[in-house]
Amino acid sequence: MLKTSLLGKDFNSAPSNLDDGSKSLLESRSGVASQNVYPAEEANGLSIMQTLIHLLKCNIGTGLLGLPLAMKNAGLLVGPISLLAIGILTVHCMVILLNCAHHLGQRLQKTFVNYGEAMMYSLETCPNAWLRTHSVWGRYTVSFLLITTQLGFCSVYFMFMADNLQQMVEEVHMTSSNCQPRKTLVPTPILNIRFYMLTILPFLVLLVFIQNLRLLSIFSMLANITTLGSMALIFEYIIQEIPDPSSLPLMASWKTFLLFFGTAIFTFEGVGMVLPLKNQMKHPQQFSFVLYLGMSLIIILYICLGTLGYMKFGSNTQASITLNLPNCWLYQSVKLMYSIGIFFTYALQFHVPAEIIIPFIISQVSESWTLLIDLSVRTALVCLTYLRDK
Repeated sequence: MLKTSLLGKDFNSAPSNLDDGSKSLLESRSGVASQNVYPAEEANGLSIMQTLIHLLKCNIGTGLLGLPLAMKNAGLLVGPISLLAIGILTVHCMVILLNCAHHLGQRLQKTFVNYGEAMMYSLETCPNAWLRTHSVWGRYTVSFLLITTQLGFCSVYFMFMADNLQQMVEEVHMTSSNCQPRKTLVPTPILNIRFYMLTILPFLVLLVFIQNLRLLSIFSMLANITTLGSMALIFEYIIQEIPDPSSLPLMASWKTFLLFFGTAIFTFEGVGMVLPLKNQMKHPQQFSFVLYLGMSLIIILYICLGTLGYMKFGSNTQASITLNLPNCWLYQSVKLMYSIGIFFTYALQFHVPAEIIIPFIISQVSESWTLLIDLSVRTALVCLTYLRDK
């Protein structure tokens, strides 16, 4: 019964029965101070459209631009099939996660359960006595991994924005209005990339001061618009005069396939936002529709861009598809628009670690210091993503 409840497709159905001992253990643990880190009143929750906007944006990041090279590392046939399989498996795991959180929330009569709580309460119902006794460490482990992963994404975004800014500024004298196929350009950097990161830093700090996902949905919409514009220009270029793909290998070496796998896993970077988005919805029971629709669109985009990009550039495919685009003003704007999209996505990925760390810290200080500590910790975390980059 429990297995069916957790693995079934409807994660809003009635919960299955636990034995009295497990239920008693869960209920006793629910009495422990456990702060809900994604509070939202139903009246002020996210709409279906706002949730979909967030879901799309947090899954369309820097990894997308590296998918053509990933396809090169996997092969023209193996790449798309493997990416589809990874996408389906990712969605399946998201559904299991949501089922677990919903099931445990109903058993404990809690409005929602966060990642750490889901892990802790799940361990408390497992048959292994040692795991039940040390279930709280499951919560600590999941929280630590989430913080590390999400801040890692933020660090990559930080470097990506600074790198694109450096390219646009320092290649301006080599940029023309003639959009011919790009020649290899290796300009000597004029300023260290740290300078460009420092330029972006204060704007990121101000951005992460926005804590409300409903308000952030406005910025996510702007990010989706700029990302859509950049994607339109990329597709407009790569579908022109695609060479005969018969010379491309259907299956690459297994050694390079591991590189494909790493890129593909990194590309699905929105997993950490699944529970926060559902918990912030006005009608959480509608999240299943948003999840399936949004992830279907995302997987289709991934496969199309990766496959067409590899077919277009073949063995010359670069680490980022933007490096294969002509060095003219039109296609330089792709870097600008995509960087704007990544700028706003930074706030979404930052939301998860901030809402794990900050509630714990402010619970240790008096109420008069709450706002100052909150803003200070957010600033420190942004600076940490600056320091983590080489």
